[in-house]
Amino acid sequence: MSPVALGDLDPNTEVLVTPVHLAGPGTREAVFRILDNAAGWTKSVAFGTDAYYASPCQRVRIANPVESHYGGWTITYAEDPLGVPDWITTFDRNTPHEIVASFTATLVDSLPNHFRDHFSGGKHYTGLDPEDVLRRSDWQPVHGSRPYWNVSPDGRAALRTRSGWLDEYTELLTPEKSMWRLSGGADPVHVPSWRAFFSGSTPPHLRTAAAIALTSPDAVPRFAGDIPERHRDLVRVGPAEPTVAIPRAQAALACRPYAAQASAPGAEAAATPTSLAAHGRSRRQR
Repeated sequence: MSPVALGDLDPNTEVLVTPVHLAGPGTREAVFRILDNAAGWTKSVAFGTDAYYASPCQRVRIANPVESHYGGWTITYAEDPLGVPDWITTFDRNTPHEIVASFTATLVDSLPNHFRDHFSGGKHYTGLDPEDVLRRSDWQPVHGSRPYWNVSPDGRAALRTRSGWLDEYTELLTPEKSMWRLSGGADPVHVPSWRAFFSGSTPPHLRTAAAIALTSPDAVPRFAGDIPERHRDLVRVGPAEPTVAIPRAQAALACRPYAAQASAPGAEAAATPTSLAAHGRSRRQR
């Protein structure tokens, strides 16, 4: 990918950006497409902007409340559809959509048999966990840190892992206190540009899907004007391929939950990522 100077580009120009953790959130179109095309899932829209999804088994709820504190995607799973969630994952509004889409697509695909394919002996079981994925991409631990941190080779993405006993209900109520936090930005530890929170019972294969998207070396499409200002000197930018270019107005329309979900000309449906990790059984069995 030949480099392009961002300062020479119109903000509406679509470009390809690396790394993904500094590219900005992009549009929500890919996540909406995954959920709108998921067989048996239902969708509701509130206030014209907020989208809510429920799985056919009613165990999974997904919300995209635009004006909420986090403003991104909140995903919960409850073994008892009417009970307290077993786990919760929160992606804030600035999380790159590729990470959300990877997590969501893997969830949709693995839910019908309640994740059994990702248990030991399942056809998608490999024994790898999310930390293995990060280590394969040369992430390094921050020695002596509490909580425990792993940082990407460029120092612009980080995984925080809490140690010791955690109150599961505190995790459900306060994402910042979750077992795991992925983040990215110029200072991903102290002043992150985006954050994704995973409570302690979030299935490993779903966290692994997020880690795969985060560590992917592939360039991602963005509009030049949407790359965060403080990241512009930290990213590598190249010209977009003609097949991924879509009109900016059409992309903006696709962000709206009430918009028609037809694919934009030249836009390709998000591919379902291959999960690399196993999932431990739910902590509660009904």
